[in-house]
Amino acid sequence: MDALELVPLRGLEVAVRIWHPDAPKTVIAWHGLARHGGDFEGFARALGPEWRVLAPDTPGRGFSSWSPMPAQDYLYRRYKTAALAVLDHFSLEQVPWVGTSMGGLLGMLLAAEADSAYRIERLVLNDVGPELNTDGMVQLALYFGSPHHFATFSQLEEELRAHYGGFGIEGDDAWRRLALGSARRLPDGSWTYHYDPRIGEQFIHDTPRNSWADWRAIRCPLMVVRGAESPLLDADSVLSMAEAQPGLVTLEVPGCGHAPMLDRDSQVAPIAEFLTRPQRQRLPPHPQTHGNAWWRRMAAWLKRERHLKGTD
Repeated sequence: MDALELVPLRGLEVAVRIWHPDAPKTVIAWHGLARHGGDFEGFARALGPEWRVLAPDTPGRGFSSWSPMPAQDYLYRRYKTAALAVLDHFSLEQVPWVGTSMGGLLGMLLAAEADSAYRIERLVLNDVGPELNTDGMVQLALYFGSPHHFATFSQLEEELRAHYGGFGIEGDDAWRRLALGSARRLPDGSWTYHYDPRIGEQFIHDTPRNSWADWRAIRCPLMVVRGAESPLLDADSVLSMAEAQPGLVTLEVPGCGHAPMLDRDSQVAPIAEFLTRPQRQRLPPHPQTHGNAWWRRMAAWLKRERHLKGTD
């Protein structure tokens, strides 16, 4: 990164990594569940010097504060507050948003709700959408809801290679950089991941939403990137997303699962084209509809799995 700013937030601090701080155009890039803003280094370099890339670390990750009250703060509503605080700190009335996984769902929330929709000029979702594969969600929640300890740094890097194989990362140097940005040393000298191990509690405490209603309510230009081998975002779901939002731009990345790193020209160039294309006039929002059955099923399944595995 080229700069780092720290944004105060109700006793916490949100770290924002910045590339090309003097560029004329700005885009927000928000990371996934257990990652941090540093993942957008390659994206920022590929996007080019005309773009200022602001990549916050969500509370509980990276350089941002850990919450003393995870059940209250590691929720999408709180992340929305953090996002608006970042926009206000940088005096951004409206901005394009690129979100990977959790960061994409946060962008959806902002773009769908009446009090914040005008802040999102256009939205790129990286391997996420209003309907996610339940098996993939459960496995994700179970993995990041459990503590991870490694006796050596090499063991941590080996585990990263196994778990993040879907990122499409190429080369030993790239894996080493990922490990360096993912590791935290414990008092006994062992290693763990950089994030607060309680971030997974959002799967238990967060309020289910009707994500399809959110998706239909969005009126800014939309793009979705999908890893061709994604265990989280099914190809059929992307088709349904396009039916609900006929102007949706889609990109499928071969050789990737969840989620593409957005660190090479073949992935970034289509996003750059989307970010700069002329925008049509916004339409009024669709009325919200009821029906969050999918979220309820996923939450119930997750609680049962955690109970069976003894992680409650």
